[in-house]
Amino acid sequence: MRVDNGTPWGARGDLPTPLAMWLIGLGIEMAWNPPRQPQKNGVVERSQGTAKRWAEPQLCASAFELQERLRADDRLQRERYPVMKKRSGWEVYPGLAHSGRSYVKSKEAKQWDLERVKEHLAGYAVTRKVDGKGQVSLHDRGYYVGVVHVGQTVYVMFDPEQSEWVFADADGKQLRSQRAVEIDAQRICSLTPKGKK
Repeated sequence: MRVDNGTPWGARGDLPTPLAMWLIGLGIEMAWNPPRQPQKNGVVERSQGTAKRWAEPQLCASAFELQERLRADDRLQRERYPVMKKRSGWEVYPGLAHSGRSYVKSKEAKQWDLERVKEHLAGYAVTRKVDGKGQVSLHDRGYYVGVVHVGQTVYVMFDPEQSEWVFADADGKQLRSQRAVEIDAQRICSLTPKGKK
């Protein structure tokens, strides 16, 4: 799934969001566009611009009204709007129609795999600045690195075997490791990394 770096997909090439981790757990490969390069995903960017112009979100009284307008405009664009020789997108590209298979929540437990998420996270090394309390924030949760490191930039990596965040200094020296409590199947599948319902 090709996505941008904004909410709810990601943030500036940082760690994947809970929604992205949920998709990864289902076996869906994520492809984040490079930041500030909308031309890398031109078709989607153009489609979003068209949706914004057609649906006129500034005139909607509620999110529900906006959603209804977007659905209606999406159908118009796919089913009626001529794209080639007065034929609609659905007529020209019938293979793009929905497969007819809907998502079945009851099958998610068998399809979803935390090991996919752990393997994906193992490829990251992100930076964080240690705050005045000696902590860094990961998925809106504070992790203590040490007050001796206040103001320093540290590298954060994920150890998939121990399911821990590993914190290292600029020279690669490990400062601390802590259990990654939010990398948990129940929390990710409920899209509540901090355990809030």
